[in-house]
Amino acid sequence: MDDPRQLIRVGHSPDPDDAFMFYALAKDKIATGNYRFEHELVDIETLNRRAFSGQLELTALSLHAYAYLADRYLLCHCGASMGDQYGPMVVARKKRPLDEIAQGAIAVPGTLTTGYLVLRMCLGVAVDHVVVPFDRILDAVAAGDYQGRPIAAGLVIHEGQLTYAEQNLELILDTGRWWFKETGLPLPLGANAIRKDLDAETIRDVHRLLKESIEYGLRHRCEALDYALQFGRGLDRAKADRFVEMYVNRWTLDFGPRGRQAVAQLLARGHIAGVIPKLVVPEFVL
Repeated sequence: MDDPRQLIRVGHSPDPDDAFMFYALAKDKIATGNYRFEHELVDIETLNRRAFSGQLELTALSLHAYAYLADRYLLCHCGASMGDQYGPMVVARKKRPLDEIAQGAIAVPGTLTTGYLVLRMCLGVAVDHVVVPFDRILDAVAAGDYQGRPIAAGLVIHEGQLTYAEQNLELILDTGRWWFKETGLPLPLGANAIRKDLDAETIRDVHRLLKESIEYGLRHRCEALDYALQFGRGLDRAKADRFVEMYVNRWTLDFGPRGRQAVAQLLARGHIAGVIPKLVVPEFVL
């Protein structure tokens, strides 16, 4: 018999922090009432690109990508990934000045990622880049090559921020630290977003259930972490716990006024830097 409940298709990254957030929804730990959730786990740049067609009712988005999708999606108050004086990192085989690194090709996980946006803002110039799947960037940097293209450095997101030293790579730039020095604000990297064309009640209910899922994970940390470890790509439990703590925290429960200010600043500064074509004022679920 067909399930009469309204289908909500959810997209998020196959990473420990996202898995932790969505644990309760994925494993039916909370009552979802008139809704059933179908989860699709793909990398963030793929989600960014898919959002242009509005396939998913609820999706993780890079806040850089949101600048091009504000007509289609509303930002959720909960579900954010914020780097509080840390964030995506530029790493290389040898310690070198950033301006020297920028003279060669940098492996990036996608041009709609927030890491790429902040890197462009930091350098103040166009970046000679090669798009590489996020989970292959460290290997490409260590090898100095990706599919025949020389690689000088890599922009690392997700758990690579904790593991780059295991491949004898050096930190060149932490974009979260750079952003904090510039603004005094945390760096808003990703958010969850709900499609605008849903009715107001559905938007409100889905937003509430997302927050309940995050709250459940934080209250039942051990079991949520057990689930998240499936997506750790070689992280041991201690590193996975640390990574989850970095990106599932008080900012994840609610952006709050300071977090919303950080989002507005990111979009405004991205526009001033010439990376984002038009000024975008973020719109959140009421």
